[in-house]
Parts: sequence; C-alpha cells; structure tokens
Amino acid sequence: MTAAGAVCVPVGHRGDPYVHRENTLASVRSAVDAGAGAVEIDVRLTRDGVPVLLHDATLKRLWGHDRPLSGLTADEVRELTGGGVPTLREALASADSARLLIDLPDAAAAPAAVDAVRASGADGRVYYCGALAALRTVRRTDPDAEIALTWTTLAPPRPELLTVLRPRWVNYRFGLVSQELVARNHTDGLLVSAWTADTRRSMSRLLRAGVDAITTNRVGALCALLGRR
Repeated sequence: MTAAGAVCVPVGHRGDPYVHRENTLASVRSAVDAGAGAVEIDVRLTRDGVPVLLHDATLKRLWGHDRPLSGLTADEVRELTGGGVPTLREALASADSARLLIDLPDAAAAPAAVDAVRASGADGRVYYCGALAALRTVRRTDPDAEIALTWTTLAPPRPELLTVLRPRWVNYRFGLVSQELVARNHTDGLLVSAWTADTRRSMSRLLRAGVDAITTNRVGALCALLGRR
C-alpha cells in the first residue's frame, strides 16, 4: 500500500454503482476494470452466519423485498435476489488480486468476515473499516489485520483507541479533510483516506490536501482525474 505522500489510491464505493448495482459482483469487477486500486464493500451476516455483500439491514432498497437479512438464510437471499447478493468468498474470488476494503456496519459479522478472508487466502489484500465495535472485534480476531479507522470528527482519535486498534489508516468524511489534517496524521504515521467524494471539485481538493486514498461512487472519473495529474 502507499506510503504517506505517495500517489492517491482510488477506491470504488460499493464497487462501481453508477454502472452496476452496488455490492454486486458486476459492480466489483467494473470498479477494478475502471482502474480502482481497491474496492469498498459492505458485509453483513445472513441468519445462518454467511457473510454477504449488502449495505442495508434489509433487502428493500436494492432488491424490493422488505425482509431483514438477519432473518434469511443465504439460500433464501440467493433465491429472492436471483443470485444478485454475493457471498464475501465470491467477492474475494471475483476481485482477483485487487484489494478490498471491507466495511462492517455490524460487529456481529466481523469474525465470519475475517474467517472468510483467511479461508480465501486473501489476508494480504484486504483491510477493514466500519463500526468501532466491529473494528475492535476484527483486531481481537486477527492481530495482523489492516484497519482503516472510520472517523467523523475533527477531534483526533484517543491515544488509547489507537493503541488498541493499531490502525494503518484514518478514514474521514471527505468534508472534514484539509491539508493540516492530512499533515497531522502523516506526522503520526497514519495514512489518510476520505469518503465519499463524487464531484471533480471535491476530488481535486482532496488530492491537493495530500490524501492517500479517496473512496468514490464515480471511480472512473477519479481515475481519469488521476491520469491527467
């Protein structure tokens, strides 16, 4: 991965959702084909404990079924969505050698996600962000996991939290990011990522600030901007 001050990594947010439905294999592959250095995916658990790609707690918004994922087995999810909701193992295989940023909105999914990554031999190309409780669970489950600490305030993370989580990244809302914030984190030995910037103006501002990664729904546009730079 990049060192502080190196070329910014474009990260596809839930794949390439302006081209394909978010958190699907087609969306992941499209982001990789567009030039993404990493692809962010959301992972939750089915009733029978299978980690799958879904941002929401239910299937309603994306798939039209007002059913909670936690109340459905993996087979039921596959049937309801026509196979559209992939398992984490399927996503890891589909991404080939590309890096995946696994967002864990629910701490309950963390152990199963780490297990799936290990079973797929993908430890070296996966890192984690999401709910603080989930990241604590990731760290307990895998002492070597790469963590991007999701952060939504200008106040720096508490030293005790950094000691426990040992993040490599601090993952900020893009509107919070400034050159001063990036410099402070780089001085502390932390990489800075920003989410979710979708306009060229926002992307350009973040690049000038010196961020190490930008997560975007328009990964092709970001890659084109980086190419021009």
